[in-house]
Amino acid sequence: MAILRLAPAALSPACAVVCFPCRPSSQRVPRPASRSALVCLAATPKVPLPIASPASLGDDPSKWDPAECDALLRGGEQVASVLQEMVTLMEDMEMDGAFQQVAVELVAQGVIGKRVDEMESGFLMALDYMIQLAHKDSDDERKSLLEIIKQTVLDHLTKKCPPHVQVVGLLCQTEKKDSRHELLRRVAAGGGVFKNEKGLKCQIPGANLNDIANQADDLLETMESRDIIPDRKLLARLVIVREEARNMMGGGLLDERNDRGWTTLPEAEVNFLSKLVALKPGKALERMIRDVMNGKGEGADNIGQSIADSPSEQEHLAGVSGKGSVSGSKPRPVRPGMFLETVSKVLGGVYASNSSGITAQHLEWVHQTTLKILQEMAF
Repeated sequence: MAILRLAPAALSPACAVVCFPCRPSSQRVPRPASRSALVCLAATPKVPLPIASPASLGDDPSKWDPAECDALLRGGEQVASVLQEMVTLMEDMEMDGAFQQVAVELVAQGVIGKRVDEMESGFLMALDYMIQLAHKDSDDERKSLLEIIKQTVLDHLTKKCPPHVQVVGLLCQTEKKDSRHELLRRVAAGGGVFKNEKGLKCQIPGANLNDIANQADDLLETMESRDIIPDRKLLARLVIVREEARNMMGGGLLDERNDRGWTTLPEAEVNFLSKLVALKPGKALERMIRDVMNGKGEGADNIGQSIADSPSEQEHLAGVSGKGSVSGSKPRPVRPGMFLETVSKVLGGVYASNSSGITAQHLEWVHQTTLKILQEMAF
């Protein structure tokens, strides 16, 4: 087990662990400096961290949004306060061996448990920024402690969520496909207390598979509606969770609960799918799908979306089979979740009309290949 030790001798105010870059003077808000210092010797935390983290603010503080910068400063002060309270509680403790790691986690649970309902919206943002700084400084000790605090905060927040939301979080942290399927089966059976691979007991909530799929789909819709996707790894995990939960429902792909009631399929996804079905399955087709899923080509984020007015831009406005775009404007980028939704919808129509054949086999190949690529992206 990893060993983590606090060093009281290094706990002077001069050894502060956080140093936030300053905003431009025109945007600066007077604030007292944060006062805390903590030194630890540790490895990574005992469980992988969820990836639902705020996007990077970038390396140039002068380009930060003033509201985000203000939230970061308020969150940073709270993080410093948490660290200071942990130091105060642990400076008289004498710890040896593996108990050091456990003691730090218990102290973090106690300190954060009292404050979780009062935390600023920028608390996790500040934690992520501090972790980035520690990583750039190659300070594994500081980074490990901050990650323990972050994991503890996320654990407390997760417990306040409905069961199906908790399950989505658990699935997003589960790398192996078989383990996710086993987790879904136990959740659908009502949950309970089970032993994990390490022999430790863990509580799994019971939830409805349809609620799990819909929750993942809601999160996907929120992320994919943006012009720029901040975290494609998280997006890939959510797509996998949605598809696997839907596939495990009684009717599988054709289950009526999966029908979102679309009357018109999304233009960008239909354009891309029409290109795929015109080509023979193989490495070249897989490479096309991989590029789009990774945000290249038709899947590239829209930075400054506008109606095309030049011949070179007009090429992007072609609709299905080379016809003009229905909307007359540049389609939104192809998004992984919406693309698989489109494939499933078309495939369901093929099966419902009893006209399955080469087209159905081709669509099945596209569906499975896309899921395989997203699995590689996600973990």
